[in-house]
Amino acid sequence: MPTYEYACQHCKHTFELFQKINDKPVEKCPKCGKSVKRLIGSGSGIIFKGAGFYATDYRKPTKGSSGTTCPKAKEGCDGCSHGK
Repeated sequence: MPTYEYACQHCKHTFELFQKINDKPVEKCPKCGKSVKRLIGSGSGIIFKGAGFYATDYRKPTKGSSGTTCPKAKEGCDGCSHGK
């Protein structure tokens, strides 16, 4: 879900909310209850979670490999000759 940033027109309080793209924009400040304006944000970042994400999910096979990942990939192996 995207993060949207808002600023209150009255008290200048700024806050961020995780909202679905289809959700209606927030209209009231949680601090004072007055009107808010959605700010232009920098967009969302990519978050990689878990060990071995790149090695086990999206790595392209190297030349001469059979396309299988090293059995030690989750331990940080980067395609060495384990198991050959």
